[in-house]
Amino acid sequence: MSDEPGVDPFLVHRGLLFTVAYELLGSAADAEDVLQESWLRWSAVDRAGVRDARAYLVQVVTRQALNQVRTLARRRESYVGEWLPEPLLTSPDVADDVELAESVSIAMLTVLETLGPVERAVFVLREVFDVPYDEIALATGRTPAAVRQIAHRARSHVEARRPRVSVGRAEQEEVVARFAAAVNSGDVQGLMDVLAPDVVAVSDGGGMVQRAALRPVVGADRIARFLVGSLAKLDLPFEARPAWVNGGPGMRAEVAGQLASAISLVIEGGRVTRIYAIANPEKLSRMDAEAALAR
Repeated sequence: MSDEPGVDPFLVHRGLLFTVAYELLGSAADAEDVLQESWLRWSAVDRAGVRDARAYLVQVVTRQALNQVRTLARRRESYVGEWLPEPLLTSPDVADDVELAESVSIAMLTVLETLGPVERAVFVLREVFDVPYDEIALATGRTPAAVRQIAHRARSHVEARRPRVSVGRAEQEEVVARFAAAVNSGDVQGLMDVLAPDVVAVSDGGGMVQRAALRPVVGADRIARFLVGSLAKLDLPFEARPAWVNGGPGMRAEVAGQLASAISLVIEGGRVTRIYAIANPEKLSRMDAEAALAR
């Protein structure tokens, strides 16, 4: 049942279970709630009847996450402005696992938000964690044949919308450094040089941060001037520092030494094509310590 004799399988696979719940919900706080409920259910199980603890636990976590989706849907109906996933500070090791990094990226999680809950669960379990169709069927309450159809439909939907990123870590780090330097110095031209002409910036302030735009901002000129203008009004020390956010290139933006937003960047052809800025203070608690993610 466990890869480590004498160690509870739940603890052995906790990183995997958290990653599954997080990818299904887009919220670390809600993923932790799912894990707590799943732990309680696991504690009451007769372990002797469990042949594959990892598969069993993934099924339990998936069911609990699907139950949680209903609560999240009601919460988001009244959300002010754009909703973005809760950002995670990650290690460079996560970025080295290309498939894991893509699956937890803010860009991918935003695409997954356009799927229905069961479609999302099927896609994540099959494409990211390579769970067999019959096990996904048990987790989602569908037949294996139905799961195959859902997987095909979800895959086509995601493929049409997923970001195409093929740049290496060195190029990502170089672009992030240029972006941060331009932001920190208020250099409009420097920003325009590092932004793609059709770049899109999406901000999530949850209605609690005035400088967060309520709608996406499009175009290098508009975004550069918006950023520099917004920072000029702060009248407080500001610094953007490179960081690995959700397995990809990003920054920590600090105002007067306090974390003000987590920024995730999509980079193509040496320029930033997408900016996701999460400034809702209720979503920033996971940017102080690296998240333990696993596949």
